[in-house]
Amino acid sequence: MLRGLAMTAGSSIGVGGYAVAEPHSLIITTYRPKPIRWAAGLKLRLALLADFHACDPWMSVDRISGIVERTNALKPDAVLLLGDYVAGNRMLRFSRNIAERDWARALGGLKAPFAVHAVLGNHDWWDDKQAQLLRRGPPAAQRALEAAGIPVYENRATRLVKDGTPFWITGLGDQASFAPRAWVTGERPGHTGWASTHDLPGTLRLVTDDAPVIMMAHEPDIFDQMPDRVALTVCGHTHGGQVRLPGVIPYVPSLYGGRYIYGHIVERGRHLIVSSGLGCSSAPVRFGVPPEIVIVELGTWSAVAQS
Repeated sequence: MLRGLAMTAGSSIGVGGYAVAEPHSLIITTYRPKPIRWAAGLKLRLALLADFHACDPWMSVDRISGIVERTNALKPDAVLLLGDYVAGNRMLRFSRNIAERDWARALGGLKAPFAVHAVLGNHDWWDDKQAQLLRRGPPAAQRALEAAGIPVYENRATRLVKDGTPFWITGLGDQASFAPRAWVTGERPGHTGWASTHDLPGTLRLVTDDAPVIMMAHEPDIFDQMPDRVALTVCGHTHGGQVRLPGVIPYVPSLYGGRYIYGHIVERGRHLIVSSGLGCSSAPVRFGVPPEIVIVELGTWSAVAQS
């Protein structure tokens, strides 16, 4: 019995140690989806970076700079930033805040021929109390990104052309931008009064031709409403569950449970890729879902590869 207890204690320590160490790892995951609406002959290589949750010591400016350097070395055609750059209040119980200008300056080092494009996440809105009280932006995270030369897509669309073939990069406002006012003021708990800034129909009205559309959104729940007109939707937010035990995912921040939790998802011919992200939320642990840079190769068709 004593031997068994010792083995159990040792296993628990080992698992706990790994869960704390895994947030400092980094993998490259590559997907090669084949959207129905993709243009023949258009080859595009995208890098997806999501959920930095910048804070010391878990996601320091030096670590962000290292991720930027590694992303640049992968030579993407474009880099898509998928929101949640700030740590969030719960995570700050285990860490120290990093000023927006500092993490944004590090992200300003990203380089790609077809530029860097960003959307905001829920924490980027929730962290700005003034924006929450006024129920409007831009929040501090957006101002910092734009000061670093990175455009933020709040229901925007940009038409680009590669090798003579056009395509669109579009981005939605967040689906949970504004928390209930009682949460902001601390007056009393409340679960009504959530509001979003996203406008899917309005964003798609900005697309003026039949070229393929890539849609950036922070939360993947919007995919349930995504029309066939969009070739590919890319998201973050879920962290892949952040902690995935055998047969159990303790928490998934989605109205759809595990339906859109992670990876390459195809529904009714529509394609979604959800990154597990790079940082942590609530607590500095990961288990079974290491931080990742996601590479999406469009126009080259084969199986998923991971390294």
